[in-house]
Amino acid sequence: MSTPIGNLEDITLRALRILKEADIIAAEDTRHSRTLLAHYEISTRLVSYHAFNEHQRTAELIGQILDGAKVAVISDAGTPGIADPGFLLVREGWKNGIVPEIIPGVSALTFAAVASGLPIDRFAFYGFLPVKSGRRGTVLAKVVNEDKTVVIYESPHRLGKLIKELAERLDGSTPVAIVREATKLHEEIIRGGIAEVAEAVAERSWKGECVVVVSPHETIGDHATEQEPDQD
Repeated sequence: MSTPIGNLEDITLRALRILKEADIIAAEDTRHSRTLLAHYEISTRLVSYHAFNEHQRTAELIGQILDGAKVAVISDAGTPGIADPGFLLVREGWKNGIVPEIIPGVSALTFAAVASGLPIDRFAFYGFLPVKSGRRGTVLAKVVNEDKTVVIYESPHRLGKLIKELAERLDGSTPVAIVREATKLHEEIIRGGIAEVAEAVAERSWKGECVVVVSPHETIGDHATEQEPDQD
């Protein structure tokens, strides 16, 4: 089920009910999730469910569900299965005759796609790009040749590199948006042509969760970069 990506009020009444009724909550980071659960006075038992134990824990959770337990799955923030653990459990659930109940809600993907102001009648989600140069270069080649808007997740430690890589491969007037810390206190959206954005953030040290949205097939002409105030 979807959980807030920042603002703790961004959760549905249905999600809160399910979390309270569950016998077990499988969470990507139990320490992180306790903050959300404590805020809403939810005391359901937590177990870890992350990239390093996903295969083993999936089998355990499927067994518990088949035995009658109600299991809820949450990631650190947003929607499980979207660049977070969750897909494997849903797939194995279907294989075992378990119909998953999906609780929709907030996602950094949809937030950034809408906030970018770029065409999203069709878009491609690339998640986190590979780190190793060979595979990364191959994926970037696909990105710059897309005929639709592209959404990319990136670590703040590699965000500057990604913007530079895109600027080197795209026309300078290609529109791009950087969405940082969505729904949080220091939410920030930077928009403009890739060349001017790359120049504006060239020396910047990034913090927080970042999403890049770019439309390789679009051009916006020369105009000033639009930027919301940075409160850091």
